[in-house]
Amino acid sequence: MLSNLTGWHFLIILFVVLLLFGAPKLPTLARSLGQSMKILKTELSPSDDHPADPADPAGTAKPPA
Repeated sequence: MLSNLTGWHFLIILFVVLLLFGAPKLPTLARSLGQSMKILKTELSPSDDHPADPADPAGTAKPPA
């Protein structure tokens, strides 16, 4: 679907956004979009603070006797 978009399509979309929101609001919208993307990126990335399986950490299981 998105592979068929060309440069003209993006220019038309930019023009429509400019008409809808106006030039003064565009920096604020871009800033909030960037912050949202940053938050989403940090939430989706695996964290070193939380182990994958807290019930059985690696190396702590005792072999059966």
